[in-house]
Amino acid sequence: MTEHSTDYELIIRPKYGLLDINWQELKEYRELLFFLALREIKIRYKQTIMGASWAVLQPFFTMIVFTLIFGRLAQMPSEGVPYPIFSYSGLLLWTYFSNALSQSSNSLVDNAPLLSKVYMPRIFIPTAPCLSGLVDYGIAMSILVLMMIYYRFMPGITILLLPLIVLLTFLLAAGIGYWLSSVCVKYRDVKFVLPFFVQLLLFVSPVIYPANIAGENLQWLLYLNPMTGLINAHRACLLGHASVDFAGLSISALLTIIIFLSGIFYIKRTEKYFADLI
Repeated sequence: MTEHSTDYELIIRPKYGLLDINWQELKEYRELLFFLALREIKIRYKQTIMGASWAVLQPFFTMIVFTLIFGRLAQMPSEGVPYPIFSYSGLLLWTYFSNALSQSSNSLVDNAPLLSKVYMPRIFIPTAPCLSGLVDYGIAMSILVLMMIYYRFMPGITILLLPLIVLLTFLLAAGIGYWLSSVCVKYRDVKFVLPFFVQLLLFVSPVIYPANIAGENLQWLLYLNPMTGLINAHRACLLGHASVDFAGLSISALLTIIIFLSGIFYIKRTEKYFADLI
């Protein structure tokens, strides 16, 4: 008898169509996403003396500089609360968003060997930095808790909104990261434009000033930035010094969902070119 052997060849092709998302595949590879996020954390603090303390030091020292310049010299209004805790409560969310966005936007190019040699859901690569950044956010939150005790601030029932606000910020950073990381594969100019974009976005977000400083006629321009409603709600639900602006939060949530979904569709549409262009 002769033995017959049959060779099978498995060809993996990217899916086409904006709505063709393989959710079963994402579920099967979900452990890989957490592995990538854990790797991001390890790489970030590898061979550093301070280690995870940098998650606290970055917003803390930025708060000190902002307090000296904008709080004391410029006499910036702070909604009736001490300027240090006003600025830090905004910087806490902003620092997470800016770091997650910066790392996510460069992630596909930075992981070129992994992208070209290993098959995996490409969307996991820019998602991992946004997920790992939540650890830094949690560590930096400890300073805000100490400041709230020192300044005697007690959050109200609206503190229950905090997980939703952080989730929306995660989706916003990931959504923009999907767009920029995909574009960066083809146009490396993104690396040079991104720091300027993030710095500019800081000054049009209510981190160092309250949103009502623009006046009623121009305030709507600030709300075109999704971070405006998120930072306002973040500060209000933590400090309890003002009621949450649900209208502004709703606008930010709507814009965030649009950016996030469109980012998913764009990266799925362009991922078939990644291995050739990277």
